[in-house]
Amino acid sequence: MTFLLETLRLGLSNLMLHKLRSLLTALGIIFGVAAVITMVSIGEGNKQKALADIRELGATNIIVRSIKPPASNSAAQGNERMSQYGLLRRDLRRIQQTVRPVEKIVPLKQVGNQVYNGLHTAPGAVFGTTPDLLAVASLVIERGRYLSDADMQRLDNVAVIGAEMAERLFPLSDPLAGRIMVDDQAYQVIGVLRRIGLAGGSGSALVGRDLNFDIHIPLPAAISRFGDVRAARQTGAFEASKVEISELIIQTPSEDYVVDVADQIDRLIETEHAEQEDVTTIVPLELLRQAERTQAMFNALMIAIASISLLVGGIGIMNIMLASVTERTREIGIRRALGATRRHIVAQFLVETTVLSGIGGLIGVAVGLSGAGALAVMHRFFEALEKPQVTTWSIVVSFLVATAVGIIFGLYPAVQASRQDPIVALRHD
Repeated sequence: MTFLLETLRLGLSNLMLHKLRSLLTALGIIFGVAAVITMVSIGEGNKQKALADIRELGATNIIVRSIKPPASNSAAQGNERMSQYGLLRRDLRRIQQTVRPVEKIVPLKQVGNQVYNGLHTAPGAVFGTTPDLLAVASLVIERGRYLSDADMQRLDNVAVIGAEMAERLFPLSDPLAGRIMVDDQAYQVIGVLRRIGLAGGSGSALVGRDLNFDIHIPLPAAISRFGDVRAARQTGAFEASKVEISELIIQTPSEDYVVDVADQIDRLIETEHAEQEDVTTIVPLELLRQAERTQAMFNALMIAIASISLLVGGIGIMNIMLASVTERTREIGIRRALGATRRHIVAQFLVETTVLSGIGGLIGVAVGLSGAGALAVMHRFFEALEKPQVTTWSIVVSFLVATAVGIIFGLYPAVQASRQDPIVALRHD
């Protein structure tokens, strides 16, 4: 124990004799550790945001959506065109009867073309749906209430609107006291959804729209008021499309069943829509796992890049310590003459390099945490910048690697020092 303490004291004393040189030697270690922590925190922040966006869709959910194929079934006459594609009600019945295990199946039917309220208009998407959508899609009511079974039975003209729609259509008034117009149909607003984080994120790219602009009305009312045909008149042409069901959200009991249920749905859809290619399936769980794998590869790449600084720092330590061996040749000779063994000399130099890299690692951790903290502050002012998430493993691993670098790159100079001939070393000027 006394030997270790004495060796440590000598090592620290030699480092303190050359403070500036020691600091410059440790710069590579400091920047390497700081770079690892900062880069991993940035990557982790982006990963958590992307995963949160995908989880908004539901990790146990499967989304089956109607899409307009490049060449849909259409009948054209003059400047008028009618196209028919997408999910059919018989597809819904077959899924309900054959696919297992399934907790809930929620249909959505997009209707209407224009949404307005007096002088205010907004590019909203109106969907007829059922009360189960609230739980299946993890939506939260900010004010008012959601659709009820009574609304479905009575075919009430009521609507629940997204947060962005509420701001656009009712900038100066209470949405719950107003009405909105969907084409020529009036709907009483009964609820406002809480803003969700899909806008502009990964989830928004997956669903193809900003869910904060969605409007939900009872599905029976949507079918009764609007039917299956949506017409849009453009310059010099009239185009209509017939879609029975725009989207299905299928909830499974747990994540363990998602892939199997998705395979069952794909096989069922292929029998009816193989040639049309007018239905697509989105599995958020698979996208979630893919995002996790992609982020793991990104973290590995960032660590590899940052590790170059650690490698450079290790080379710097070896270079300085080799110069130190030459500089302290006479000291080594005196110690050997007084009884120090080769093991003692190796231990002294290894202690110096280990302490140097260890202190550099600690300073690097502090710098890295400060950098991540500065980015977190910047996140408050720049929404495009995701909030970094510092991970414990990045701190521990980078510090241990920095210390290991000191030992590995300090071993060769230490061995070289121990091999000095005592007599020759004593004669060295």
